[in-house]
Amino acid sequence: MARFDMAEPELADYRPRVDAPDDFDAFWRGTLSEARGAGDRVIRTRHDGPLELVDVDDVVFPGFAGDPVRAWFVRPRGAENLPAVVEFVGYGRGRGLALERLHWPTAGFAQLIVDTRGQASTWGTGGSTPDPHGAGPATNGFLTRGIEDPATYYYRRVFTDAVRAVDAIRGFDEVDPERVAVTGNSQGGAIAIAAAGLSSGLVGALPTAPILSHLRRVVGFTDAEPHAEITRYLAVHRDAEERVFRTLSYFDGVSFAERAEAPALIGAGLMDMIAPPSGVYAAANHWRGGAEVAAYPWNGHEGGEGIHQMRQLEWLRARVPTRSGAPRESAVTS
Repeated sequence: MARFDMAEPELADYRPRVDAPDDFDAFWRGTLSEARGAGDRVIRTRHDGPLELVDVDDVVFPGFAGDPVRAWFVRPRGAENLPAVVEFVGYGRGRGLALERLHWPTAGFAQLIVDTRGQASTWGTGGSTPDPHGAGPATNGFLTRGIEDPATYYYRRVFTDAVRAVDAIRGFDEVDPERVAVTGNSQGGAIAIAAAGLSSGLVGALPTAPILSHLRRVVGFTDAEPHAEITRYLAVHRDAEERVFRTLSYFDGVSFAERAEAPALIGAGLMDMIAPPSGVYAAANHWRGGAEVAAYPWNGHEGGEGIHQMRQLEWLRARVPTRSGAPRESAVTS
């Protein structure tokens, strides 16, 4: 791993033109309207497990086309009127076990940990949400499934699921619907950016190392997965470049960032070959609600790890104090 992208001062000013298609907003309005019209029944089942200080529900909510999507709803035991965080997970993993990511609920937030449809079998501890929709030719992985038409592209379904997850948690009695944020790392960061651009009234967005941002630049910029899936597809389907990048223009994080009204804290490793810094900063510098970048100059895709989690907690608590009271002085230094 070596420094390969722009220097930090250049990144801070990097604001490339990334044009969304003329029907970008109409495409997503129609997609979300169709999904919401397919039903809104959410099923919550109390999960019996070894955790004693939090309550856990196994949640099933309707996503794209009304398809069932699973999630864990974890919150401080017996608490009400909570600020909430909807978390999306990294590429190839699922929601895992409810006990794996407890820093949000133990800090006083409700948390919805959302499965990613059709994944959950590459690493982690699994998941249980299938993707019942087929697609045309694709490389191994998910980034090229249905890639020659935005209507059939895999991430149309994933990003719709994300918005419906926000819709679902706002209906939970334990949650203050006016204090909901979204977060995620890597693929989860890309999903969080899409959710922030497509959902109104969020209090914050906390994507870290997001893929799928400034795609005209990052596809082919390194040979790292998962963007390399698109490169391999184009190496075989040599006449598909125009169709592929037209589809991707409906799913580029920069276009969602331009529509995201909530403020954001975005994590970036400046030696990250999976989510190149220029793609991350392109989204941050276009962020409609204003974005702060927490940069880690000597890190790759792992970013700031626990240090960054602390920053996220302090950043969000400053905007939505939990039941523990007023924001505390941050223990994190740059």
